[in-house]
Amino acid sequence: MKTGRLLLFSIILTLPLLLAGQEISVTVDYPEVVRVGQQFAVSWTVNSGGGEFSPPPFGSFYKLMGPQTSYSSSTQIINGKISRETSYTYVYYIQATEEGRFVIPPANFTVKNKTYSSDSLRIEVIGSAATQQSTVPGAAGDAVESSEPVRETGEDIFINLSLNRKEVFVGEHIVATIKIFTRVDISGINEVKFPGFEGFLKTDLETPPLTSLRRENVNGTIYGTGIVQQFLLYPQISGDIKIEPVQISVLIQQKSGNSDPFFGDFFSTYTTIPKAIASLPVTVKVKPLPGARPADFSGIVGKASITASLDKDSVTVNDPVNLKLVLSGNGNLKIANAPELKLPADIEIYDPKISDNLKNGTGGTSGQKVFEYLLIPRQYGDYKIPPVTYSYFNISTRQYEHLTTPELHFYARKGSDQNTGITVYGGVAKEDVRYLGKDIRFIRTGPGLLKKSGNIISSKRAFYSIYALAALLFLIILFVRREHIRRNSDLMAVKNRKAARVAGKRLKEASLCLKNNTMDKFYEEILRAIWGYLSDKLSIPVSDLNRTRAIDTLREKGIDEQELVNLTSILDTCEFARYAPSSSGTEAEKIYEGTAGFIRVVENSI
Repeated sequence: MKTGRLLLFSIILTLPLLLAGQEISVTVDYPEVVRVGQQFAVSWTVNSGGGEFSPPPFGSFYKLMGPQTSYSSSTQIINGKISRETSYTYVYYIQATEEGRFVIPPANFTVKNKTYSSDSLRIEVIGSAATQQSTVPGAAGDAVESSEPVRETGEDIFINLSLNRKEVFVGEHIVATIKIFTRVDISGINEVKFPGFEGFLKTDLETPPLTSLRRENVNGTIYGTGIVQQFLLYPQISGDIKIEPVQISVLIQQKSGNSDPFFGDFFSTYTTIPKAIASLPVTVKVKPLPGARPADFSGIVGKASITASLDKDSVTVNDPVNLKLVLSGNGNLKIANAPELKLPADIEIYDPKISDNLKNGTGGTSGQKVFEYLLIPRQYGDYKIPPVTYSYFNISTRQYEHLTTPELHFYARKGSDQNTGITVYGGVAKEDVRYLGKDIRFIRTGPGLLKKSGNIISSKRAFYSIYALAALLFLIILFVRREHIRRNSDLMAVKNRKAARVAGKRLKEASLCLKNNTMDKFYEEILRAIWGYLSDKLSIPVSDLNRTRAIDTLREKGIDEQELVNLTSILDTCEFARYAPSSSGTEAEKIYEGTAGFIRVVENSI
């Protein structure tokens, strides 16, 4: 009890310190697009109390009511650490009176002679018969400005695939934005099928989750909008490239039943209905790079720079030197080719180790790409690394630009004989490095020993006889196999040939049932044998087989009428015995023999 009082007392003492130490902020929430005459709310939230809130002048908007003030507070104690959050909200209800785009000044909050301000309010007011206009460019929430107006479909909900540019050079970046527009309530997105972007090198841009929608004016209609996904595209081929539509399945909330006359929609129930929507296809005109490409062209379209350095200026012969080339800039750096080096013959070079630190954004890909070459001098002396030339296409000047590194130098001194082993250097391709002259075998200059071999098997007659016999055996096996495949390809014919065999197996089962005196199963097996045999032999599916059709088909096949009468009698007896078992063993044997005789007659006749 005493400990609890001390803890409460410490909280009361530390709360003023916590409040004094927190950073004060003023945030505002409001709709960006409204209609003339529409009433809406603007709310400012301050994370501190004890000060004075001053609303801005609303100008062309008519203030209906306000402020309505609310207060919320929360305190957390985690592992002895106390944290508290406090917020005061001031809500004003105003009405739009005329069309246009208006800016409302910031609201101010003054505490201890210090003033804190919110952001300005930028609100667009449209009329009921507004002239057509595209979505507000540069509005908050648009990650990149589109080069074309939104193509409205007339539906309450649609998806739009927009590009920041539709005419580019090969390798120039494009930002593709997939945006949803809706005038109905949606509870989420069920499935998204993005196009394949054939002809482009595609990279996903980090897009915040779509948790809320913002209001936008599209051709005089207010939609709730949100960005589903953004992509960074680099065209790889020239010509007109078509981007296929985006397909999305959204979950629409639809009210079920009528509204209550007293409570309105408060107690209404809603059902979720999936709806599939798709964007329109988009075509991009990709132009080839102008002029003749330099021999050292890197493939980069954008802006680039290059630096070169050596990790050592003096080494022992057969020891490695690291040549590091750093390519920096903005553009399609991911596909940049490794620079071509022109080194002296006494320097052995290994394939470069390539690493990068690239970031993707709406401005393209920026960062660094590093090429590390392992150089090994095989003779002592001074070595020069000639300047490395590198070319790229500058998208700003529309010209090829050349980059050159300075000439580098290092010295290789003589080594001792103790360095003749295998050396593996970390961080590069693990290759075996040995002294030259010790890993080459000399050509033998002697005449060698040549002798004549024995008889060749191909010169004997038995070889050709065995060869001809094997070829004949192969042809026979091939013919038999093809005939087997042909006979088994017709399933109805296969069933027809095997009908008597299958019926015989079922008659054996019936015979065992007769010996065991299980009469119910005996008659059941007899019926299965008859109907299964007739289905396979007459090529009639069991689902379409009945007594009338079976007898008519057998009569058409030329089966004697007496046999058909016997068949009818067998079927009647079996069906009667299954539901009223009173037959003797003698009668069952007659049924068995009659069924077997009927099957033999049909086999001999058809």
